[in-house]
Amino acid sequence: MSSKSKAPATSVNTISTPYETSALRKGLRSFLNQPVENPAAPGVKRLGAYKYGVYAFYDYDDEPIYVGQTREQLSSRIGRHLTNQRTDAVAMNVLDPYEVYAIAVWPVPEFQNRKTSDPEVKTYMDDLEAAVFEKLLKESKFGAVLNEKVPVSDRKVKLPECVKSIIVDDKVRELRGHPDIRLARRAVTISRLAQVISEREVQPGLRRTLLIQAERLRWLAEQRYKPFETEAQKDDKEAGGEE
Repeated sequence: MSSKSKAPATSVNTISTPYETSALRKGLRSFLNQPVENPAAPGVKRLGAYKYGVYAFYDYDDEPIYVGQTREQLSSRIGRHLTNQRTDAVAMNVLDPYEVYAIAVWPVPEFQNRKTSDPEVKTYMDDLEAAVFEKLLKESKFGAVLNEKVPVSDRKVKLPECVKSIIVDDKVRELRGHPDIRLARRAVTISRLAQVISEREVQPGLRRTLLIQAERLRWLAEQRYKPFETEAQKDDKEAGGEE
C-alpha cells in the first residue's frame, strides 16, 4: 500500500470567488454594460459610461435604501459601492452592499462633455439628487432612506428617464433574500454602526441612519413572526393552562 495519502474526492477551490460574489458582479456588469443611445451623448454606447447621473439602491423588499450622485462615471461610482473598493457609506456601515437587490439610475447625457468644475453642472446634479431622494422618500414604507446626509434643494427639476434593474439572479436571491439571513445581517450592520457612533464624534445624520436601520429591522422581524403568531399564542395558552 502506498504511503501517500489520497486526495479528497472533492477539493475546495481556493482561487475563484464565492458564487454569490461572482454572480453579483456579473449582474452588475450586465446592468452597466447594457447598450444606450442618446443624441446628447453620441459617443456613449453603454449605460455605465455616462459621466453624470444619480443612482439608487433597493433591497429585497424593493425598498429604497441609498441615493447618490456621480460626476465621474456611473460604472466607477456604483462599482466602488458594491465591490471591494470602499466608500464612506460602506465604511461607516450606512450601506450594506449585501442588501442591494436592484439599482436605478437617472443619467444626464447632456452634460457628458462638461467639466465637473462647471457651476451649472454641480448645481443641477445637486438638485437632481435631491429630487430623486424626495421621490424615493414618498415610495418608502418607512418614509426614509439610509443616507447620512440628506440632499436638499428648493429648486425643482424634472427627472430624466430612469433605468432600473435587478442585479442578482434567482439563486442569489434565494441565498441572500431569506428573511432570517437578512435579519441576522441587518442586526450585525446595526451593531457595527452603533459602535462607530460610540467611538467617534458624529453628526446627527448618522444617528438618524441608526434609527432607520432599527425600524427596518423591527419591521422585518414582525413580518417574519406573523406566520408563527397564532401557533405561538396557542403555545402560550397551553403553557398557562398547565400552570
